[in-house]
Amino acid sequence: MDSLAILLLEDNFLTATDIKEALEKAGHRITAIVCSYPEAVASIQQQTPDLAIIDIHLAGSAADGITIAGELLKHYWMPLIYLTANSEQTMFQRAKQTDPAAYLLKPFRQNELAFQVELAYLNQFKERSLTSAFTASTLYLPVGKAHQQIRKEDVLYLQASGSYVNVFMLNEPKPYLLAMHLGHLAQYFVSPNFFRLSRSLLINLDHVSRVEADQVLLNHRVQLAISEGNRSSLLRQLTVVRSR
Repeated sequence: MDSLAILLLEDNFLTATDIKEALEKAGHRITAIVCSYPEAVASIQQQTPDLAIIDIHLAGSAADGITIAGELLKHYWMPLIYLTANSEQTMFQRAKQTDPAAYLLKPFRQNELAFQVELAYLNQFKERSLTSAFTASTLYLPVGKAHQQIRKEDVLYLQASGSYVNVFMLNEPKPYLLAMHLGHLAQYFVSPNFFRLSRSLLINLDHVSRVEADQVLLNHRVQLAISEGNRSSLLRQLTVVRSR
């Protein structure tokens, strides 16, 4: 699968180093290693993660990992994996309230952790894709002090810009600017015709009119740069007639 950007909440330096090495070896990337809620929020504002691995006991933090996870989910949805030495049933029941993708016990095996991370990410998104709230054909975007109705089929692409997302529409001269991360908004675009072209771009495949060596053309007018690797992934999503 594609490389994942992973936020790590872990207070033990050696454990954090082991986790980082295991995931980087598997091709993933650690966006930050943090130990508290303020640090986690600051990190997310700088770099949107695809997934978070959270230790429950965080020495020096005013809140434990479960409390921090609950607060983060109020503002930004992402799959959560708890990695902890705590096997108490009461703690597990608390963790379940945040709907984690996995609950893993320390000590861990490096290759097993990498496998669980990928499975947790894929399964969590599959589960959410079955939820009607995320598969509705019409959305109401928080624009200004109101909610603007849009049809997903009219969306050309979504583009991340720091802590904001620009939503470019088929027949609108200007995009809608939303104060949220692309990872949060992308969960509303889980249908097969939406494709993550890069970490900052989510495009509507129904409006792809041309794919060139270094760019993709949407609706015969919008040009978006594309890397060789992402171009290959994009072509696999399209019905391409191959020459002999």
